[in-house]
Amino acid sequence: MDKLTRVVVPAGILLLITGGIAYNIRPDLKTWMGGILLLGAILILTGVYRSFRGITAWLNQRSTIAGLNVALMTMLVLGIIGLVEVISAKHNARFDLTAGKRYTLADQTRKVVRGLAGDIHITAFFRADQAERRPAEDLLRQYADLSPRFRFEVIDPDRNPGRAKRYGIATYGTTILETQEKEEKIAELDEEHLTNGLIKLLREGKRTIYFLTGHGENELEDKSRNGYRQAKEAIEKANYQVKELLLLREREVPRDASMLVISGPKRDLTEPELQALQRFVGRGGKLLIQLDPYAVPTLKAFVSRYGIKVGDDVIVDQYARTMGGDYLMPIVSTYYPHAITQNFTLASLFPFARSVDVAKPSPDGVTVQKLGETGPGSWAETDKGEVNRGQISFEQGQDRPGPVPVGAIATVRVEQATAGAEADRNTTGSNTEQGTQMQSGVARLVVYGNSAFASNNFLKFSGNRDLFLNSISWLAEEEAMISIRPQETQSTPIILSAAQGRMVFWMLVVVIPGLFLVSGTSMVLGRRRSR
Repeated sequence: MDKLTRVVVPAGILLLITGGIAYNIRPDLKTWMGGILLLGAILILTGVYRSFRGITAWLNQRSTIAGLNVALMTMLVLGIIGLVEVISAKHNARFDLTAGKRYTLADQTRKVVRGLAGDIHITAFFRADQAERRPAEDLLRQYADLSPRFRFEVIDPDRNPGRAKRYGIATYGTTILETQEKEEKIAELDEEHLTNGLIKLLREGKRTIYFLTGHGENELEDKSRNGYRQAKEAIEKANYQVKELLLLREREVPRDASMLVISGPKRDLTEPELQALQRFVGRGGKLLIQLDPYAVPTLKAFVSRYGIKVGDDVIVDQYARTMGGDYLMPIVSTYYPHAITQNFTLASLFPFARSVDVAKPSPDGVTVQKLGETGPGSWAETDKGEVNRGQISFEQGQDRPGPVPVGAIATVRVEQATAGAEADRNTTGSNTEQGTQMQSGVARLVVYGNSAFASNNFLKFSGNRDLFLNSISWLAEEEAMISIRPQETQSTPIILSAAQGRMVFWMLVVVIPGLFLVSGTSMVLGRRRSR
């Protein structure tokens, strides 16, 4: 390479770099910058032309060829790595090896996020050094992988006081969920709160669920093992409003009732109350009825009008010995195809339950279906005396052999009731509110032979909570919300006895290090002897 080439080529490279940087800074001077870039290219081509023979000879050298091969292989490896990164950014997979699938999003979460019809923006406020920031980002990234409509950002409120003031952020960890029309705020960022926040944000209005009282039903505010406080909290987390209804005083189910829940009554309903329930069903109402064994025969007769047969018995499961219980706590793991039990693989526990079956033939205009049943080692005991004495045995011809159904649903067409009510409304000139509720044309009933499965003591057992809330969602005509819901995060500590603790100490501190020490010493001595 001659002296002119050694000057021209570096000068051309310098002009190209300078022109490119200047063009990005001052694009308005593109004419001047274009001239500088063109001059740099001409200088480089001139230098290459003058030294063409020398460049050719250099390229033919063995060392140059080896160097170029190394450079090409390096570029190829970097290109493959870049391609893999691009593909993995759009198509990634996670494997959750924890026992309770702690880091796997629930079915409900995936269904809600993948079904987003509009854009949702999430703003999480965490300090840069906050320990919860990294898990929060990982969780939000999992949501964002499910749908391009889910966007998020994590902001340090101390460094962005304007954004924090705009949203009224008072504590670290607060998260804002917003669409173009609505906004929702959650104080704790985990899957349960985030998914429930999305449901609240997307749902139009707030539906009201009434619980019947006055007959010894399970109390909503009772925190004891038999109470329904946790069930109420679970319903409210799903963005429903929960109220109590004393039908003896009101005489009618309120017009704003999305459904009425009758949970474990101990006393019979009066005839006016039963008539009010029948009118509620006649205008397209929704009922969830949970009947414990040997209780309220009037409700048993009421549901029989809609093709649901409740037995005077108690289910016995000889293979069920769960939670320290006895044979009167049957396990339900077989479910019939229905929206409530779609893709439902969790077992449910029904302590002290009665059979709930489908009557044949079904009444006109009513579609009835079983929901779930116990295993083959169960039966429905009809002798109440044996149950009271605790001496239960299966008697052929008297007791019903398993599997035994424990739940059923009924869908009732109410076209005739709607037409009649429309005529009454035209005659009396009443408001259209009643007609609006009748326009659905369908009433729904879900009947279970037990109420304790949703009590504080059993609600969190395996599939009990999801089965209960799925029934609520189906009755509220929100099938999109039916799925396996996020589980509350629970710690699983390892508790060792004193003997186990000593064994672990000796194994980890003495035995295993000692084995490594003996092995290493023997290898060193062996090498010395071989020399």
